[in-house]
Amino acid sequence: MNKMRLVYIYHSGFVVEAEGFSILIDYFKDTNPDPAKGIVRGELLKRPGTLYVLASHFHPDHFNPDVLKWKEEKDDIKYILSTDILKRRRAKAEDALYMRKGDIYQDERLTIRTFGSTDVGISFLIETQGQRIFHAGDLNNWHWKDESTPQEVAEAEGNYLRELDIIARYTRAMDLVMFPVDPRIGTDFMRGAQQFIGRIKTDVFVPMHFWGHPEKVLPFGPYAEAEGCRYIVPSAPGERIDL
Repeated sequence: MNKMRLVYIYHSGFVVEAEGFSILIDYFKDTNPDPAKGIVRGELLKRPGTLYVLASHFHPDHFNPDVLKWKEEKDDIKYILSTDILKRRRAKAEDALYMRKGDIYQDERLTIRTFGSTDVGISFLIETQGQRIFHAGDLNNWHWKDESTPQEVAEAEGNYLRELDIIARYTRAMDLVMFPVDPRIGTDFMRGAQQFIGRIKTDVFVPMHFWGHPEKVLPFGPYAEAEGCRYIVPSAPGERIDL
């Protein structure tokens, strides 16, 4: 198996780099405001091989329409976007391949299966070089226990567990998972992540959606390690993790 590397861009944005191709997921902004110093514009668009650009939904912290201009700089680029981005007119029909929950994209390098979300759009399971790589998008147990009624909490949890069941029916093990661990949720901010790794054996778990506060998601470490995960918190944009 060829070596792969994960590069943290910002928020929920990551690049998976492999021999001959790269996968950029949920780009929102680059690692540096100076284009020459940013990893995407400074390095990734110049990297040999195909660049797959994936976006899980239209929210501006997960999809930046600027990505569509990159085809002017790089010939070998494929856009794979959630259908809600088209419906919300953030992109045109000819700009990308659009996927909804339950779709499959396949070529000679990888297979992408889409699962659901508990917010908008989809989540991605990428299978390549014998690895299963999951990017949750905005799939999470989104409930604000401190502000919600018990009924609202139960409804949010039920919606999330139904989506988790669908994923677990397809696979009970993943090599790399990028998943929201968002401290803004309050008391139960780790609950969705705990439920995920409790159902699906995860080798490497990388939190995301922590809004530039990596120190606030460190408490999830002991839970992840107790489930046999290698827990890696990206401390700064541009951090590289060898897989």
